[in-house]
Amino acid sequence: MDSMSWDYILKYVLIGDSAVGKSSLLIRLTDDRFDLTEPTLGVEFGSRIVNVGEDGEKRVKVQCWDTAGTESFRSITRSYFRGAAGALLVYDVTRRDSFDHVTSWLEDLRQHADENVSIILVANKTDLCSPTPPSLPPQISYGQAVSSLSDDDPPSSSPPTTTEGTSTSTSTSGQTFKPRAVTTIEGALFAKEHGLLYVETSAKEGWGVVDAFEWTAREVLDRVGKAELERKKKAGGVKLNKETNTKGGCC
Repeated sequence: MDSMSWDYILKYVLIGDSAVGKSSLLIRLTDDRFDLTEPTLGVEFGSRIVNVGEDGEKRVKVQCWDTAGTESFRSITRSYFRGAAGALLVYDVTRRDSFDHVTSWLEDLRQHADENVSIILVANKTDLCSPTPPSLPPQISYGQAVSSLSDDDPPSSSPPTTTEGTSTSTSTSGQTFKPRAVTTIEGALFAKEHGLLYVETSAKEGWGVVDAFEWTAREVLDRVGKAELERKKKAGGVKLNKETNTKGGCC
């Protein structure tokens, strides 16, 4: 198969507060590199083909719109929510305020996007808190809806600390780490409450970035396969490549 061919095109939006790492996530997806970026003005675009399915049998072209996180651009970014098949709702694990604002972003998305949009809650910048990808409690599986979790479950990291001048820890290599302002359990509980997928990422190290896009694409295609989108007048941000799908049909 041609390396540029695809079976589906999915429209994605990256949303969340300014400086939570949305643009860095997009650069990591499209270019597989990390770059410090300036704040997004309006929207930026990028795309990549990912393989989805047990054997990667479906080639999905992910078209991503990285939206500005500042309030002054809110009315512009809302217009890009329409027709989105997937969304990454991003916050910074070291900034409590960015997590507190997730509810507002989610309300905006569900008000303006199609009802079938697949949403994954992305806890980004975990590399600021740990030298390795964070371990998960046994109740949480990345890329799956959080189904068994309660407030009584022990946190996977230290309790959140949000006051100024908080202490930091230093690894044996001399690297300094920040305390988490939002624990894994807290983020996963929010995802469970609102029916979201959940993942923890580092755009700098590449932890979990491609997975976030692949898992939401998998959920979208699962819905297509179950004809959930076909019952709607509009299929949202899903487009089928008829040339590479010989069975015909449309979603």
